[in-house]
Amino acid sequence: MSPDELYQKSLQEPFILAGPCALETIDVALRAAEVLADIASRLDVTVIFKSSFDKANRTSITSFRGPGLEEGLKWLQRVKDETGLPVVTDIHTPDQAAPVGEVADVIQIPAFLCRQTDLLVAAANTGRVINVKKGQFLAPHDMRHVVGKLREAGNERIWLTERGASFGYNNLVVDMRSMAIMKELGCPVVFDATHSVQLPGGLGGKSGGQREFVPVLSRAAVAAGASGVFMETHPDPDCALCDGPNSWPLDRAEDLIKDLLAAWSVDYVC
Repeated sequence: MSPDELYQKSLQEPFILAGPCALETIDVALRAAEVLADIASRLDVTVIFKSSFDKANRTSITSFRGPGLEEGLKWLQRVKDETGLPVVTDIHTPDQAAPVGEVADVIQIPAFLCRQTDLLVAAANTGRVINVKKGQFLAPHDMRHVVGKLREAGNERIWLTERGASFGYNNLVVDMRSMAIMKELGCPVVFDATHSVQLPGGLGGKSGGQREFVPVLSRAAVAAGASGVFMETHPDPDCALCDGPNSWPLDRAEDLIKDLLAAWSVDYVC
């Protein structure tokens, strides 16, 4: 599926971005991807496999980051080849855009970096779909400037992701109005169901999370107009090397996706 075909499909049908937060091992990545590919086939829903080759924004310098660019892209290519799923991964520096664009179908811009002009332009120049996470510090209407930078660079294939706003100490809050506000910018809006329940730095040297609230917030976001849902999912979240407390268990992913598809099927009155 070409970037344009993927983007056009996202304008018409709901979609899911899912996978382990970070690439831990090729075995964990393939195990998750195979389950997600099976779900995608049986439920007839677009699933994009998500995992990061480098988590450059971890709480502590001792935190696990991933295998790095070169090895990580090899793993993501293998996921694509063996499961047929498109893949999304994030970049942190402009020089990563071109090599990542050779493998990833979607390039993701982390929330903390959503205003970095050079990063946005480099990502846009790949021609891939660009998924930008709204910064925890930004009002949803301020994402118009982010969209403007990408469009000025010649890329109209843009998704915007709501992932919660900073709210007091070690907590986030989701304003469901954000979905409607960002949709007015003419881009599909994604709801990040697992980072929205994160408790940043809540465990001292690492982040905590409240994964029990993932279903209720994701259903609410769909009702509020989200076109896609992002969820980090892991075969054993309690043993995950990154974002385990807010990751959704892989063996419960299908049930949650079924619930979301049912929510998407409702004709909401706005």
